[in-house]
Amino acid sequence: MITEPPAARFLLGSHLCREPMPPMSELKKDMENLKRHGFNLVKIQEHWMIDEPLEGHYDFSRSEELIAHAAGLDMTVYLGLTCEQAPHWLYEKHPECRMIRRDGTTVLYEAPTTLPADGKPGPCYDHPGAMADQIRFIEALVTSLGTYEHIIWNTWQEVCYGAEVFAGGPVCYCPNTVQAYHGWLEDRYGDLDALNRAWNTRYLEWSAIVPERGSWKQSHPQELTFRYFMDNVQVAGVLRRRAEAIRKADPLKRTVFAHLAGPWIGSGRDWTYARCQDFLGSSCYPAWGSHETWDDEHPNHAGARDRHTSLLAEMWNGVALRFDYVRSANPPDSPVWAAEFQGGPFSMGFHKGRVPSADDMRRWMLTVVASGTTAISFWVTRAEIMASEMNGFSLLDSEGDSTERFEEVSRVGQALVRHAALFGEPTRPKARVAILVSETNHQLCETMRWGSGHLAYDVRGWHRLLWDAGIPVDFLEASELDESYAGDYAALILPFPLSLSEDTIRGLTEYVEAGGNLISEACPGRISELGSCHRGEMAPLLRELFGVRQTGLVMISEPGGSRRWMPEESSWGETMEPGMLNGVGMLDGHALRANLYLQTLDPVASEAVFMHGNAVAGTSRSAGRGRAWLIGTFVGYSGTAYRNDETRDCVLELLCLCGVEPECCGDLLLNKRVLPESEAWLLTNPTSQTVTEEVDISGWDTVADILDEPIERSDDNVRLTVAPLDVRVLILSR
Repeated sequence: MITEPPAARFLLGSHLCREPMPPMSELKKDMENLKRHGFNLVKIQEHWMIDEPLEGHYDFSRSEELIAHAAGLDMTVYLGLTCEQAPHWLYEKHPECRMIRRDGTTVLYEAPTTLPADGKPGPCYDHPGAMADQIRFIEALVTSLGTYEHIIWNTWQEVCYGAEVFAGGPVCYCPNTVQAYHGWLEDRYGDLDALNRAWNTRYLEWSAIVPERGSWKQSHPQELTFRYFMDNVQVAGVLRRRAEAIRKADPLKRTVFAHLAGPWIGSGRDWTYARCQDFLGSSCYPAWGSHETWDDEHPNHAGARDRHTSLLAEMWNGVALRFDYVRSANPPDSPVWAAEFQGGPFSMGFHKGRVPSADDMRRWMLTVVASGTTAISFWVTRAEIMASEMNGFSLLDSEGDSTERFEEVSRVGQALVRHAALFGEPTRPKARVAILVSETNHQLCETMRWGSGHLAYDVRGWHRLLWDAGIPVDFLEASELDESYAGDYAALILPFPLSLSEDTIRGLTEYVEAGGNLISEACPGRISELGSCHRGEMAPLLRELFGVRQTGLVMISEPGGSRRWMPEESSWGETMEPGMLNGVGMLDGHALRANLYLQTLDPVASEAVFMHGNAVAGTSRSAGRGRAWLIGTFVGYSGTAYRNDETRDCVLELLCLCGVEPECCGDLLLNKRVLPESEAWLLTNPTSQTVTEEVDISGWDTVADILDEPIERSDDNVRLTVAPLDVRVLILSR
């Protein structure tokens, strides 16, 4: 018997409410209103403390009533676990399951509700008793509610502990976690001799290895390795155990996912989390802080916030960057969920943000779809009732069944649902260029004095340079360099690459020799993954790959005497005057700004492509069928700080030499969702002026605007007008 695959479905949803839960009649009414407006998904958040207030005594009746009502409306239920909001009896039964901060004090917080942070940080599930009780509860929940077919499971809402914000310091340093750490070290190194050789230490027993607990972060193996363990092993272990418990108890073996508060830009941990269940989603609140402190548009440098630059930053920084990153972190061909999407005004305490307009909602929704998203679930349907987020974030106000923003979400959402084959599946094509990130590099940079934050800022700036230029971009984690699809990229960009392992360097070398273009910024492989500096100030394998020897490294000042990221000079002569790197050879006539540092080079087996005065500051070397480029500064900063046309044009020329061209229609940025016989072209106007362009649609039989807006077709061209900061979507078919 041949079974037809299930039809694609774009999921448009909204969360019902936090605790304390309003009357059931109100929730059902809101659910019915959502259904009338084309929503096919509703989120319900589960609360362990409320559902099992006494050990072994479960009450899932409220969730079950809502799930049954959703079934009658033919709506899918997205059920989110909140296991950090643990019941009091768990702490009484296992008092040693409380998390321990870095300073040795105990986290005594027991979340009475899901606010302010979904119960975080919660118990330490390295405690075997606490883990066993959590698993038992999850299995009971899934067994009870899993009889309903229309459920998707979410194991962790906004994956993290949030300990530094909500618990006063990093966690967890309890005996159970330290014991688990020792076991992981033994599995990783095999024996103490191997660990001592790698760390340059003389430990005589595993128990002597204790996590660093000083007040300063230190760039040595004890700190780096424990941070890596907590971020990539301990959290991942909890995710996996929850997913395993759901799959064990679920007779239908349905989708299991988790979602982030936002991607960890520059880090590789999202790749780890994405493989702990079926896929990984993310929250998205575009108007909740659209600029970073060093950005040109930040009020520190630009005065009052400008409307256009702020709205543009919401599109790019708040939406596109986040979901390009999350999409890339997921396994190939996985769904991508905007699992919490801003539905109303930001509200924290007595700070209320602007109420999003219909234009805002359309702009955000179509931008996230352009980044490959397959589902959007709004937070929240009706205005928040807890004081800490009073009357915020919602599609509806505290009273009434409609708002301007709600109606626009309905209009756009129903259009996406009608074209579910294009938007409900992972149909965004692979980009031609990827930005490479490495978790070990991230951990090293985060422990460095004056280094924390620079990697993420540089990565973010590279994305902005490419987004502005209309060049679709993916991200690639260093651990995936040996995957077959890594070689599909014409160019890999290596930002702020201070610490690279030998395995990563070998992977990069193989990529170049197989025909790829590696574009590295300054200081590649200056430090090992365990915090040791290389002689010659560059890893030997990289000196060979780039064909260079370093001749100098000096800090370079910011333009105009500003000091956004530069440290105070400790003495005279530490920094150079601001300057540009001038192209020579293949990049003759181009230039780019030098940021933070200038690295000068001796091109012993390469050719110069950038000069700073009489010194070589950038090289290119042919290796195998590919080419390795080394730029002696940090280019990504120029994407968002001290922006200038010269740097943008130089980056475009460099990528053109690598075989990467912009995908634009004049001033309109173009992203696509692609099937064999149909495509969606999402055209974004990032400018402050209305733009009209002729769009070539040769080869397509029919073309229509997804929102039924008028278009003018003449043979193989469509004349398209797009308002400032708007997105038009063309559906083309054969």
